[in-house]
Amino acid sequence: MDYQQEYRNKLTTPEEAVKCIKSGDWVDYGVSAIHPKALDRALAARSEELFDVKIRGMNALWLPEIAKVPDAPKHFTWHSWAMMGGERKMQKMGMCYYIPLRYSELPRLYRENLAPCAVAMFQVTPMDKNGNFNFGPGCSHLAAVVENAEKVIVEVNPSLPYCCGGFEECVNIRDVDMIVECDSPMTELLAKPFNDVDCAVAKNVVSLLHGGECLQLGIGAMPNAVGSLIAQSDLKDFGVNSEMYVDGFVDLALAGKITGKYKNIDRGRQVFSFAAGSRKLYEYLDNNRECVTAPIDYVNDIRKISSIDHFASICGAIEVDLYGQVSAESSGFRQISGAGGQQDFVLGAYLSKGGRSFICCSSTYTDKNGIPHSRIVPHLPDGTAVTEARPNTMYVVTEYGAVNLKGMSTWERAEALISIANPIFYDELVRQAEKQGIWRKINR
Repeated sequence: MDYQQEYRNKLTTPEEAVKCIKSGDWVDYGVSAIHPKALDRALAARSEELFDVKIRGMNALWLPEIAKVPDAPKHFTWHSWAMMGGERKMQKMGMCYYIPLRYSELPRLYRENLAPCAVAMFQVTPMDKNGNFNFGPGCSHLAAVVENAEKVIVEVNPSLPYCCGGFEECVNIRDVDMIVECDSPMTELLAKPFNDVDCAVAKNVVSLLHGGECLQLGIGAMPNAVGSLIAQSDLKDFGVNSEMYVDGFVDLALAGKITGKYKNIDRGRQVFSFAAGSRKLYEYLDNNRECVTAPIDYVNDIRKISSIDHFASICGAIEVDLYGQVSAESSGFRQISGAGGQQDFVLGAYLSKGGRSFICCSSTYTDKNGIPHSRIVPHLPDGTAVTEARPNTMYVVTEYGAVNLKGMSTWERAEALISIANPIFYDELVRQAEKQGIWRKINR
């Protein structure tokens, strides 16, 4: 095959490419930083002639153009595998709905459970000499998306970092129907600067690490604080196996803390499924053969995680109740994030030899009226999704300490969790625990 001639034959404009989309179609936008831009603008321009176009995407780093058209929910509906700022804005507009799942299941859902989508369109790197387009920082489940789609449109962006991989990190031109070109800068995801509370939580986590663990970090200020403290510590020889690659890993790697020398699998390699962060992160990943991107059903496979000794999973939470139930995705009926791979890593880390999972959160948050609320609650509010069932929760960490709930009875859990709550809530939490029958009279 003459790949260059094939490229020229399939090259078109965004406006021409999206003409194949019809009312009622399912359209897949891919993952996070590789959501299409030129194609999205072209699709938005057709809004008046389209109705009920259903789009699947995840972790939107920006508000897509289809959400900016007049009466957007009538024309487009976004279905999200995981929620970020863009999705939360669309949710308020009444055009975004979350799809519950364990993230590791996603490729199988496309291959076995979902009806074919009419069009898949997403950003890729320029084609190589063998006709391959790299998915960049969006490998995740894209190979399965390509298999599921009736038409595949790639948006070639030379600004995308080339992310080295072992398998399913590329799509070949033979599987592409149309090509458009769009040179647009990478959209950065900048985590909020970590504060004193984040540092205190991170300090409690780092105090329990020994060095040599294989790490999984989530997004946000607190994981970045963990990375910063490890970088400043005497700990070393960490490995990486994380669904998301974040700036904290770059800081650790540049500080010489990541070697992967003790990993049982993918020794010496930092393995991830998708990435989003600062320009520094994208530049670090570009053609970096120490970093390996792989499909999510490999990275998040509980069997794989459990086979890596001394795995340390560090995840966040919105609320934790006195029974040890964790919500990391919703507060009441308001969807904030998604289940993602938290269950995969919490279960896999505990099954790992010497492995541990840490659920981290500040003890307190303040609402828009300046009123403080405890994240350690008597029970999860009505409508709140349980991300982590109580039998699976291991360490819960706040700025007031870390407790391991494994093997604890209900009253022991209540006592332990109240001990790491903000003291201003102590009396009320005890009163509620007594009311719920999980507080003994001899408890402190």
